[in-house]
Amino acid sequence: MSSEPAVGRLLAVLAAQVPAEGRILELGTGAGVGTAWIVSGLLPRTDVEVLTVERDPQTAAVAALGDWPSFVELRRGDALDVLAQTDGTFDLIFADAPEGKWHGLDRTIAALAPRGLLIVDDMTPRPDWTDSHRAAQEQVRQTLLTAPELTSVELGHGSGVILSARAS
Repeated sequence: MSSEPAVGRLLAVLAAQVPAEGRILELGTGAGVGTAWIVSGLLPRTDVEVLTVERDPQTAAVAALGDWPSFVELRRGDALDVLAQTDGTFDLIFADAPEGKWHGLDRTIAALAPRGLLIVDDMTPRPDWTDSHRAAQEQVRQTLLTAPELTSVELGHGSGVILSARAS
């Protein structure tokens, strides 16, 4: 699945506000649609590092076919492994993979820089979701809305978004 256009436009806006020499992390590259939206919000800037991670080899291969600017690094692997191996924090994180969203959300939050933004989509339950998927979504929702280090808002935007800002 790819990012919905409404979520993509939001990603572009959020990427555009990343400070000079900032860092962006996308967990769940998919085919690269979300990455393309992030890049569209940054260009013509080239001072921001974008790291995007995809677990599935075939999907990662599709994303790798893109003509990405030099500041974009596509990495194939488990998002939680990448979080554990990556130094520093990120000014914007788009958590769009089970790892880092449904599992290990605490590690994603810990990787967020002071005043950094975290965007999580697919937060509006769909009729085809299993009970376990609904339970996982609700756990993510509650974690983001009640975490003391975050200020969060639910937006009825696209597939349903929770946008969170980390305190300074």
